[in-house]
Amino acid sequence: MSDIIEALASGRVTATALTSGYLARIAAYDRGGPMLNSVRALNPDALAIAGKLDGTKPSAGRPLAGVPILVKDNIATSDKQPTTAGSLALEGARARREATVIKLLRKAGAVILGKANLTEFANILAIEMPSGYSSLGGQVKNPFVPDLVDDRGIPIVDPGGSSSGSAVAVAAGLCAASIGTETSGSLLHPASRNGLVTVKPTVGLISRAGIVPIAHSQDTAGPMTRSVRDAALLLNVLAAKDPRDPATERQHRPADYTADLARDAMKGVRIGVPSDPADRLNDCYYGKLSPDGARLMARVIEVLEHLGAVIVRANMPTRGWLAGPGTGMAVLNRNPLSKNKGNPTGAPIVFLYELKYGLNLYLKDWATHTDVKTMTDIIAFNAANAKDALRFGQDLFLAADLTKGNLSEREYKSARAMDLLAARTRGMDAYMNRHKLDAVLFPGAMGAAIAAKAGYPSVMVPCGLVSGVDGKDTPDYPLGVTFAGRAWSEHKLLRLAYAYEQASNMRKAPPGLPALEAL
Repeated sequence: MSDIIEALASGRVTATALTSGYLARIAAYDRGGPMLNSVRALNPDALAIAGKLDGTKPSAGRPLAGVPILVKDNIATSDKQPTTAGSLALEGARARREATVIKLLRKAGAVILGKANLTEFANILAIEMPSGYSSLGGQVKNPFVPDLVDDRGIPIVDPGGSSSGSAVAVAAGLCAASIGTETSGSLLHPASRNGLVTVKPTVGLISRAGIVPIAHSQDTAGPMTRSVRDAALLLNVLAAKDPRDPATERQHRPADYTADLARDAMKGVRIGVPSDPADRLNDCYYGKLSPDGARLMARVIEVLEHLGAVIVRANMPTRGWLAGPGTGMAVLNRNPLSKNKGNPTGAPIVFLYELKYGLNLYLKDWATHTDVKTMTDIIAFNAANAKDALRFGQDLFLAADLTKGNLSEREYKSARAMDLLAARTRGMDAYMNRHKLDAVLFPGAMGAAIAAKAGYPSVMVPCGLVSGVDGKDTPDYPLGVTFAGRAWSEHKLLRLAYAYEQASNMRKAPPGLPALEAL
């Protein structure tokens, strides 16, 4: 994205030409060729918006002037684009007003190119719903392995979820950058699987107003880019206080996230590696890595040490009970394509109780042009249109709809308190305090849950390619590495990620998607 901003600023390209180029790539690779299916719908006004920006160059006041960006289809836009969360029940649904992140992007001059496909309702509809599948948008494919599927037609190498479309589109060069969302892993996992940089911010750094929710305790939006500097540029635009989201009132941020991104930022920094070969049974983050994954992480650690980091190896002892006493509930697996259909499956209490509360508020306050007013209405619509809407069922929605929907239940309050105790007080805080750490290093998205439950930030950066899934041979696909830390430490984490990125240069583009001029 930085090179695109430079080209726009120098006049070497116009916003219209850039937007037309991305639309052509979408036609060639998303709608044709490998049919990646990452873009659920295009903005019919994208070229008109770009045309109005042709005379405006990126500047301090409008840093994204003319830059085409895709946004996940659970982020409200008050234009001609529906906001559907990938659900047939919300097909055609519009929003009364713009989500705050959309307002900020438009103010910065971005061209909203369209809506990215996603795992339906951000993967809270059904147990074992495949990453990147939605009843309205279909299945997103991983651009590194687009054609390998199992006997059910499900990708063997998934594109990551639930911000799969947002990630695939950036990796495939279908937009300059994108915006995704995460509750627990939905930015980090697709970034890892597609070789991208992302920031899963501290809860409250970026407003959630106008985003179809799962759980307000953990929900956040975040950028998906091809470089650390680009992620920092987007964070500059997106991180702002918002009266519509009270969590942003606690916000702490620097004036400029791109400041002090330096190759020598790793010197003297203490990095925790939650892995202890002497305690293998509790080595849950590194102990079960594939040989390829273990090799890559060993190389990452070597690079960090070469850059001057102090590596502290020690297991994180509370990880074993993060989903422990009072935090989970049994949900009957009704997924017709699951091998575990008919058996109870554990689900997070906080997610299911906050889901009904938050979704009903969104439908009431934001959704228009739809007869759907409540979660119960969505369940009824899906049941009446089961052939098209319920390929994988809706067991999680059924469980959530049995809650009161007002967060008054004792079990909810207890579960939320236990999540914070385990993940924050006795988890990240205790671990970082004990070992005097600046950041914690996780393979791929394996540390997503503990940081997400704590409400803490993570920054993902590519670290190489791996192959194979569950014993099956596959072509190579990316793996990322995560730097996680305390609340509001995004700037520090970006600096560490930048130093590693510049020293390693491990991002690879997907094969078979050349520039259209070369076809």
